[in-house]
Amino acid sequence: MTPTSTTVALALFTLTLSSCGTTGAAQNSWPQFRGGVRHTGATADAKPIDDPRLVWSFDTGGTVESSPTVAHGLVYCGTFADHLFALDASTGEERWRFHVEGLVRASPSVDGGRVYLGSDDDRFYCLDAATGEKQWSIELGGGGEQSSPAIVDGVCYFGAFDSQVYAVDAENGEVLWTHKTGGAILSSPAVAAGVVAIGSQDGIVYGLDVKDGSALWTFETGATVWSSPATDGERIYVGSDDHNVYCLDLRQGHEIWRYATGGTVFSSPALSSASTTGESSAYFGSDDHHLYAVDAATGELSWRTNLAGRVLGSPAIVGDHLYVGGEGSGGMEPGALFSVSRRTGGIEWRYEVGATVWSSPTVTKDGLWFGAHDGKLRHLR
Repeated sequence: MTPTSTTVALALFTLTLSSCGTTGAAQNSWPQFRGGVRHTGATADAKPIDDPRLVWSFDTGGTVESSPTVAHGLVYCGTFADHLFALDASTGEERWRFHVEGLVRASPSVDGGRVYLGSDDDRFYCLDAATGEKQWSIELGGGGEQSSPAIVDGVCYFGAFDSQVYAVDAENGEVLWTHKTGGAILSSPAVAAGVVAIGSQDGIVYGLDVKDGSALWTFETGATVWSSPATDGERIYVGSDDHNVYCLDLRQGHEIWRYATGGTVFSSPALSSASTTGESSAYFGSDDHHLYAVDAATGELSWRTNLAGRVLGSPAIVGDHLYVGGEGSGGMEPGALFSVSRRTGGIEWRYEVGATVWSSPTVTKDGLWFGAHDGKLRHLR
């Protein structure tokens, strides 16, 4: 039997997706939340945008807080209109949509020709990344909403509003282990060195063993931890509603330093690498309207910049530039996407959106994608 052109295309699509890898963004892709399982928000492949130009926008019909993921020509994004969309990354043309019975706040992850996501309908899904056909789904506890999954060595790790951290076989959906926390989980796990690091509404950051979910350590902050940890492989960086950002030892959970902002920290830190930049910094936003840069080793402030509204999303790093969304000032100013100098904190440009930008931007060499509360997914270049 001679394969059809569609069969060949899908086979090639699956083959190229399988090369995405599980520990970080592959070339010209951003397959998981914050670029990869360490959540650094940095990529060496993307090109800076000096003068932002709208390539396309797509109206999803519902608020977009999900951060897009990009893999081999498609961009995947959830929406409060109860769908996951797959669009052509270059043109914005819809390839498929998948309906769920609840909002999709968290970002989907792509691995091995499949896309994984949670929904407010208390289910976690695995779909064919090329067609959107459901491969399997599992029922979770009540509460809705899940964090963005980190996929490592064939296992999906994520948290849910039923207060549990899950490890699920990516191939068949078998639940390998769960770990019960004391509160709902929106924080997305970072995974490195055999540790799953994740925050909870109970105010605790957990370091769990990837093999069985047992607690290697716990660290108590002063309030809810919605922020998703980022890790450099030795330390983790995470914000808390107690207004602090913490740097902890990845293997033992000991506090190395904390930095106090003037507001809650929902934003997840982005990390620059000393191996590529000559220095190492952590960048994060706060409800106090500021974007911060601190020395990753000491927590010493390098600069802070006022973006005239809460900074709920997480920055992306491209060379000497940071891209991050803003809320606008109490509804008096429209939300926007900002480019900020990573060296000085100076605002390089502001792209007006007219709605809150909670979605963390996704960047590759083909441009930048982000969602907003007006329901639109945008592609800039």
